[in-house]
Amino acid sequence: MATARQRRRKKGGDNLGFSGHKRVRGDKVVAFCDRRCNVIAPFVVAPGNRNEAPLLREALPEVMRIVREVGADLCGTIVSLDGVYDCRANRKAIFNRGMVPNINPNPRGRKQIFEPAIFKERFWTIERVFAWEDKFRRLQLRFERISGLHYAFKTLAYTMVNLRHYCQI
Repeated sequence: MATARQRRRKKGGDNLGFSGHKRVRGDKVVAFCDRRCNVIAPFVVAPGNRNEAPLLREALPEVMRIVREVGADLCGTIVSLDGVYDCRANRKAIFNRGMVPNINPNPRGRKQIFEPAIFKERFWTIERVFAWEDKFRRLQLRFERISGLHYAFKTLAYTMVNLRHYCQI
């Protein structure tokens, strides 16, 4: 499952863009997570004014690299995505990697395979990842002007979210 979220920016900085529908300057983050809400791949970032659909094609090679290093196999895995990722190039990129796309279709007259039950589970999982990310107050509002520092904090937060399965008390 891929997740994308835009964050507000308190002050100026790099890698930021104005999002018209949210009326804020910020950035977008696309990260893959599994059903247990573990972030399984490095995230791809972009200014808030960029479309999210091309970002998925940038994130997929990183996901496959991580999977190869771990020794896992994603053949037949269902990749459940939001409707913003619904385009022929994204579906083809997912399918060519041996995975099954489950993308909420935009009404364009195409017939596609879509499982609403899996998409409902995706929504709950992604929102839970966002809620766990929101526990880190440093990430609530982005005060860092240098994006590398902010993304280092975000990586640390995702690592701590992933560690909760291994360090249960």
